[in-house]
Amino acid sequence: MKKGYLSWLALLAPVILAGCVTMQSHNETATLVKASSTTGDFKASLVQLDQRHDSADAKKELLYNMERGELLRLDRQYEPSTAAFLLADAKVNEWEEAAKTDPQRLLGMLGASVISERMKVYEGQDYEKVWLTTRLALNRISQSNFDQARVDVKRTHEREAVIAEFRAKETSEAEEEAKSKGAQTTSTELNGYPVESLNDPEVLALKNGYQNALSHYLAGFLYESLNESGLAAPGYRKAIELRPGSAILEEGLRGLDARSGITWKRRQRQTDVLFLVETGTAPARVPKGFTIPIPVGGGFRTVSISYPVIEASTSTPVTTLKVGDREVALSSVVDLNVMSRRVLKDEMPGMVLRGVTRAIAKGIMQDQLSKNAGIFGSIIGSVASAVTEQADDRMWRMLPERVFVARAHLPPGEHKVSVDGRDFGTVKIDGQYAVVPLRVYETVALVGEVGILGKLPDQEPPPPKVEPPVKSKAKVVKKKSQTNTTAPQSQAK
Repeated sequence: MKKGYLSWLALLAPVILAGCVTMQSHNETATLVKASSTTGDFKASLVQLDQRHDSADAKKELLYNMERGELLRLDRQYEPSTAAFLLADAKVNEWEEAAKTDPQRLLGMLGASVISERMKVYEGQDYEKVWLTTRLALNRISQSNFDQARVDVKRTHEREAVIAEFRAKETSEAEEEAKSKGAQTTSTELNGYPVESLNDPEVLALKNGYQNALSHYLAGFLYESLNESGLAAPGYRKAIELRPGSAILEEGLRGLDARSGITWKRRQRQTDVLFLVETGTAPARVPKGFTIPIPVGGGFRTVSISYPVIEASTSTPVTTLKVGDREVALSSVVDLNVMSRRVLKDEMPGMVLRGVTRAIAKGIMQDQLSKNAGIFGSIIGSVASAVTEQADDRMWRMLPERVFVARAHLPPGEHKVSVDGRDFGTVKIDGQYAVVPLRVYETVALVGEVGILGKLPDQEPPPPKVEPPVKSKAKVVKKKSQTNTTAPQSQAK
């Protein structure tokens, strides 16, 4: 047995061990969590999530706290939900700071993908980073903490700017590294990869994979409710830009000046209500295996490679919100199935180039093992390659698949609410502004805590009733007939 064989085995042992122990599938975790919450038992879901993250380090992870925060939110436990989201947000803040001050350190972490994409520290999908501050804002609104929610929506805009700048650098870096190692494959060259899922017209229509109309419309509504119409207008305008053609989003901007007027607010007699209707859960990233030929030592070796696939949604969007006997128009503002596929489309060039680079390295390793240890070494190399070659399936899966908004002025009080015939029961509306969160989750209809801001002006007493003046009847004065008072002259006798 050659000395090189032992050194290769020493390198491969921890790799195979890591592949078996530390690279558990998040898709499997999410499937177990969802299965235990189909009837709305989110406490059972939290137990499942904790069992899959049983160490202290695992409970500090970004994805664990995002999933936990969402499950607690679904269970209407807003304070612990916010606490979990803040732990996750601290991780994203670290990423933001590095992206702004030391982007090369983050770009250098791509080296972990030489073994497997799952070996990288999970930084969160870009749209998840944005959703995190939006979720924090919605939690604060449900607790009627509108001032802190304002801070969260402001951070959303700042976070988007950091993401945009960093991703441009990352794409350039991945291309340069791949070219230096002779990797030039693109996703269209992978036999069997469903490229149509990434080239869907809905996917291509998105401006990018991290901004969403909900975050910006919510910002507009929040600024408006805090009497900051100058900041509300850009929020509404950006929402329209991200989701053009929505009458509801357009009306938010068009009617802003009238709604912001002092006279209108003084005379407002009904609550301005924003309904957020969320349906389903975010899609899965499912690993799909491929084999590609790699030129090694004057010949070719077949190497396993794996990439994630996100299937297009087959669920039916909701269309009708009823409040009492009144139908209120719904508008789709977010489709996370489409957004996640857009993110994957943007990631694929770098992911494929890293995959081919990884395949070349593994092909060379297999060749060396085969030369040093014959057929046994070749088998060991193939096993190590297969075990570690697993596509990264980590995603924030407890988020909704789609979000719709509706807006209406309603009298304060209790209102029966339904969506496409699904009964949400009675919702109590009050205040000058209200946000009503609704979620269709598996088989249950959930109503979150209604966020209430401001107070409707007191009813002005009606003006005193002024009786019309009574017409006085004119006195009819009879004119006396004129009589001759002069004594008649005496007739001459």
